[in-house]
Amino acid sequence: MSTTPTAFLEAIQAGYSFKGESAKIGIGVLDGKPQPDAAVLLPLKTMNRHGLIAGATGTGKTKTLQVLAEVLSDNSVPVLLMDIKGDLSGIAAAGSLNDKIKDRYELLGMTYQPAAYPAELLTLSNGPGVRLRATVSEFGPVLLSKILGLNDTQAGLVAMIFKWCDDNKLPLLDLKDFTKVLQYISDEGKALIEKDYGKISTSSTGTILRKVVELQQQGATAFFGEKSFEVDDLMRIAPDGRGMISVLRVTDLQDRPKLFSTFMLQLLAELYGSSPEEGDLDKPKLVLFIDEAHLIFQEASEALLQQIETIVKLIRSKGIGIFFCTQNPMDVPKDVLGQLGLKVQHALRAFTAADRKVIKQTAENYPETEFYKTDDLLTQLGIGEALITMLNEKGIPTPLVHTLMISPRSRMDVLTADEISQLVKSSKLVSKYNQEVDSESAYEMLSAKLEAAAGEAEKAREAAEQAKAEKNRPKEKEEKGMLEKMLDSSAGRQATRTAANMITRTLLGALGLGGTSRRKKSLW
Repeated sequence: MSTTPTAFLEAIQAGYSFKGESAKIGIGVLDGKPQPDAAVLLPLKTMNRHGLIAGATGTGKTKTLQVLAEVLSDNSVPVLLMDIKGDLSGIAAAGSLNDKIKDRYELLGMTYQPAAYPAELLTLSNGPGVRLRATVSEFGPVLLSKILGLNDTQAGLVAMIFKWCDDNKLPLLDLKDFTKVLQYISDEGKALIEKDYGKISTSSTGTILRKVVELQQQGATAFFGEKSFEVDDLMRIAPDGRGMISVLRVTDLQDRPKLFSTFMLQLLAELYGSSPEEGDLDKPKLVLFIDEAHLIFQEASEALLQQIETIVKLIRSKGIGIFFCTQNPMDVPKDVLGQLGLKVQHALRAFTAADRKVIKQTAENYPETEFYKTDDLLTQLGIGEALITMLNEKGIPTPLVHTLMISPRSRMDVLTADEISQLVKSSKLVSKYNQEVDSESAYEMLSAKLEAAAGEAEKAREAAEQAKAEKNRPKEKEEKGMLEKMLDSSAGRQATRTAANMITRTLLGALGLGGTSRRKKSLW
């Protein structure tokens, strides 16, 4: 399907002309031919309306993510990148010109200028970078219950635990605190707590404990604790005026989707809860890119999906945009997908009937166009090419355009180990967050309480044994006194003499010196 280049040019220029700041991300393509005058611009004002970057493996999704991050940073917008595959750290180093990049920029009518971007490496584990942590208290009972997938009864018990800990000044900082409280209320402290807070089901505490163990097995122990990361540190501007790009390297979370979902939901909730209402800003305060976004939804419960959908709907009013990067648009739940204003669709592959059905469904999610047959074009896009549509300032979708994307100006590869080490050493946040902190909390307080109770019980046992001994002592004295009186009496003295004589005779007889033997001898 095609129309005249003039009509195409007029449509793109009209559709991609915005009030306020904007940045060029590519040019339109018609009938396979790039149109240098058909510039595809990105309006910064609507970047808090969220977005989707989708496409098959090897079609350029990650490079598009890198380009958008660079464009935002150049315009003083901080960025947070979820680096699942470990190939985004290169944004901190300048790229290099090669023949492919040179040819692309000639088609774009632009000049390639390599650039290294101000970057901060973050980590959820013990890897190099700034440690991200959050306390159990910051999650709160509702969010923690949804992460653990609890039913209403179990969630009510978690709420009671938080209330009891608040009332008794027992901080819940890490998972060992929460586990210790669970064990305490189902054993030693059960009767005491039931008196004030109601009946506690042992089966419910057992189920919650098993859910916590499951979360621990995915590495959540390293995430829960102090010092909590402050979201303001994600919204920094570098000294040169560019937005800081924070790269969270989570390559070890691909096989631990529950932990990834836990972190992402907490981060979104913290961003939403701590950020004031901003209304319509000229540009967002922060844009978050989530690579391999299907990991968030892979093992999410219905309650968790509802929570994510709610936050995605509301967080844009805080001036924060969220972009999901995934292979198939169908990986994102439809209710979340409906909230995404910018869509960058790279090529899809049609190997099976199921693939063709997905492609047809994907094409139906885009605006109708007289310039392309969308479902056919989706399988024909080259590397670094995409179908793009976005929202203008009035919330109206722009025309769907086949776009030749610009390439990243930073390195399209990872940093070396030495470069990572140097970047971490130069970070001001490492000294702030990477110190191990183990404040006195519920675990230590309850352990001390139980030890004190055990000590008191031991003292009580010893006191009882001593009292028993004291009680028996007068009886022993009385028996001893009676024996002495008996021995002092005349009958007692006679009995003593008789016993002594019998003993003496017995000994003499044994020696052959008894008196009876001598008398018998005299008869002869």
